[in-house]
Amino acid sequence: MGNRSSLLLREEEISQLQQDTGFTSNQIERLYSRFTSLDRGDYGSLSREDFLRIPEIAINPLGERIVNSFFEGDTGDRVNFRQFLSVLAHFRPVKKNKENKNNSREQKLQFAFKMYDLDNDNMITREELLAILHMMVGANIGEEQLSSIAERTILEADEDGDQKISFEEFCKALQRTDVEQKMSIRFLS
Repeated sequence: MGNRSSLLLREEEISQLQQDTGFTSNQIERLYSRFTSLDRGDYGSLSREDFLRIPEIAINPLGERIVNSFFEGDTGDRVNFRQFLSVLAHFRPVKKNKENKNNSREQKLQFAFKMYDLDNDNMITREELLAILHMMVGANIGEEQLSSIAERTILEADEDGDQKISFEEFCKALQRTDVEQKMSIRFLS
């Protein structure tokens, strides 16, 4: 009985995926194996429910937001392997002098910004910050304290005084943060 993933991915597909995502062929094969194990209906694609069966996503307070990131654009209600890899590429560690379209600092910041921009209007409001804080800490911190954190964050990041955080303001606020490291997952080689 052979490895199912190596039987279904052709060399030219792997080569194209390497170019598009920056993953090594070994990483692509391992991720394909994981992808096919999540595809319980054997459709060649994953549903939201398939993603929510991943224990790390199921227990993550932002799990629903993370799953939504796989379904942006024209993916419909299922995600194919190429779309799956494209989102995961945002979490590859950044290598010096070797940038990938899904893996630059700016791409990582855009991905993070979208996690906070609940209504997709390219602005983060106090209400959106508060909603994300509620997702992350639940009832562990009181409403007054959460409101204070959201207010202070808006006050510190909002440079134009519109009571919202634009992508540019978001980037500036995170200027000294090592986003490349914080948004990286070590994929097996």
